[in-house]
Amino acid sequence: MTRPTIIGLTGSIGMGKSTVAAMFAEAGIPVFDADAEVRAMQGPGGELVPAIEAAFPGSTGPDGVDRERLGHQVFADKDALARLEAIVHPAVAARRAAFLERHHEPEDVQRARVLARPGMTKQKFDHIFNLQLHDTHKRTRADHVIDTGTTRENTRAQVMALIASL
Repeated sequence: MTRPTIIGLTGSIGMGKSTVAAMFAEAGIPVFDADAEVRAMQGPGGELVPAIEAAFPGSTGPDGVDRERLGHQVFADKDALARLEAIVHPAVAARRAAFLERHHEPEDVQRARVLARPGMTKQKFDHIFNLQLHDTHKRTRADHVIDTGTTRENTRAQVMALIASL
């Protein structure tokens, strides 16, 4: 399985991460929002609520985790924060892995495009594919990457943007 290209959005609070993530999503790029996943897992009926309540009694209620109450219990105590992270981080990692599994399709798209060509067979495609440098290696060597797994208009816009930037 080929892993998709991963772009990490980082920055401090109020630096525009959510805005940029929304722009990616509007452009049809799958976005994994760890904060949204945590909110869902800590919300009403969320899978992490029982474990958090057990570790931090009184930090949950009918609406899931009470962030203010939980914050009072963990943010001034490094050990408590580590216990919370030990509950939350593996669950987020599992959801991230599932997200990546759902969005690994570039190789599938490539295969479908090539097999649709006249005279192309699966054996011929596999032979050519195995002779070429894998796409992930090409991407790591590239200065710029144009995503052609989208509409022609979007690809054209990327090309024009790259031309303008150069």
